[in-house]
Amino acid sequence: MADVFSWLGNEFALKPQIYQAVAGLICSTVVLFKLLRWMERKRCLAEIEKGGANRKQALSAMERAVLVFKESGRSGDTESILSLSLLELHEQLQEDSLSPDGVLHAYMEKALEVTKQLNCLTDFLPECQTQLQDLRQNKKGLLYGIPVSIKDNVNYKGHDSTCGLKTFLQQPAMKDSVIVQVLKKQGAIPFVKTNIPQSMLSYECSNPIFGQTVNPHDNKRTPGGSSGGEAALITAGGSILGIGSDIGGSIRVPAAFCGICGFKSTGKRLSKKGVRSSVPGQRTVVAAVGPLAKDVDSLVLCMKALLCEDMFQLDSTVPPIPFNNEVFSSSRRLRIGYYVNDAFWIPNASMKRAVMETKQLLEEAGHTLVPFTPPRAQYAWNELILRGIGADGGAILMQRLKGDKIDPILNDLYMTQKLPKLLKRIISFLLKPFSPRIAETCRYMSGVGSIGELWELHAAVEGVSGAVGLPLAVQCVALPWQDELCLRLMREVERVSQKKRTI
Repeated sequence: MADVFSWLGNEFALKPQIYQAVAGLICSTVVLFKLLRWMERKRCLAEIEKGGANRKQALSAMERAVLVFKESGRSGDTESILSLSLLELHEQLQEDSLSPDGVLHAYMEKALEVTKQLNCLTDFLPECQTQLQDLRQNKKGLLYGIPVSIKDNVNYKGHDSTCGLKTFLQQPAMKDSVIVQVLKKQGAIPFVKTNIPQSMLSYECSNPIFGQTVNPHDNKRTPGGSSGGEAALITAGGSILGIGSDIGGSIRVPAAFCGICGFKSTGKRLSKKGVRSSVPGQRTVVAAVGPLAKDVDSLVLCMKALLCEDMFQLDSTVPPIPFNNEVFSSSRRLRIGYYVNDAFWIPNASMKRAVMETKQLLEEAGHTLVPFTPPRAQYAWNELILRGIGADGGAILMQRLKGDKIDPILNDLYMTQKLPKLLKRIISFLLKPFSPRIAETCRYMSGVGSIGELWELHAAVEGVSGAVGLPLAVQCVALPWQDELCLRLMREVERVSQKKRTI
């Protein structure tokens, strides 16, 4: 018995030492964890800084190239070159009235000037100067000698397609995307890459690597996303034609915000091979590639150039349907549906006015306008689009953002996606009495985290003030594979609107 009491005494005597050992182990683990997190964070910031430094180095090379060209005495009248429309530029290049090198360096110089104000470039493609030598020997193609800017996620051999994510830094493309290959075969000269929002899942245009791009009309506002760098550069005159991508407005929104033209083609009409997606594998909402420019005729010329035999041979998944000029050039009167409210999204007064003024102008031009309400817009948005895009619960997005610095524009989405599914449903339930529509959207994408955030969102809607003078846009839509008809309607809208402005 004495031995038992002796053992118990020793146990109680040792307990403080055990507690101290356990506490020490826990503290050491916490310190080690924090140290590892600190080191990971430091590595992340170092990689991001390196990406920014590479961009700075590329733009410095671009500046040197412009300076060397100027010193050669071959530069022409830059202002007159930049004042030409795409069709005028195309004509003068075809006639040899202008040289491709003079045009290219004029736009390189202007793009550098623009990006200092708007921060829209992410990379310079010095291979464009080598391409000039090939063009001198082979003067052909609908886009002969036309400088073209391309969105960050469009692969160009030897250059990163970052999507604004650290994980894609220092991963240069092994080959050109099909769209770039066809542009080159048509004589176009891709010369810069342009900025996007982190992950491209935002209507803003900012990421930790390249920073924020601002709207040319008001630098306190966004140019839209995700093709925001393209829209800003073109609007400010630093590019005459650009290539973007669109899944939920990524061409159309920036074009509208910046007051230019953008075209989302039918999903499979143009090749997407070599165009990087931040969340690949999603098939519910079909992504598309398309051009941005200052006028519809420029979009048409680009589509004519891209819808060629080279495109069909390089990507067998693209239907071999060339541009149907008969549909586009038809002069028959159109029967056009229109609406200002889809019973789900609530347009503001200026948006309604833009639609109704366009309706009136089209009617005065002899077209028939028919009011309609899109069927089941709420179901389409929540059940089909949001649920389809977020079908993986954000797993791929979270994987690609792992260890990255999260840009403020993506923070709400990032934090929402981190929440357990059950918690998202609880939040949706709590919101339902206050806003059934938002609660339903939250159920699928969890864009709002609490009632307080919802009220803050309501207050934020008042940022709409001060928008006088900014561009207003209408969206023209046609059935799938009716791209030429859509472009014809766009041109008609452009024509009647311009006619009104000249009266």
